[in-house]
Amino acid sequence: MTVLEYILLAGLLVTAIAAPLCKRLLNTVIVYLAFSVIMAVLWSLLQSPDLAITEAAVGAGISGILFFLTLKKIHELKGTKDE
Repeated sequence: MTVLEYILLAGLLVTAIAAPLCKRLLNTVIVYLAFSVIMAVLWSLLQSPDLAITEAAVGAGISGILFFLTLKKIHELKGTKDE
């Protein structure tokens, strides 16, 4: 394994531990998206481009959009929206 792979694995561990420890939901979503991007890079380094593309598209792309839309909806449900 190369040094880059070790750094990425350490990043995976850090993001996996940090995600449930975040106090704000927005920070949790951002850490989750970082985890997904790191995982996509690792899949690419492991010569599995189909999994890398899927992880990037679904993990960082579509899931990120859905999480941000959900956070927007939660914000509206709490009544903190200025009207």
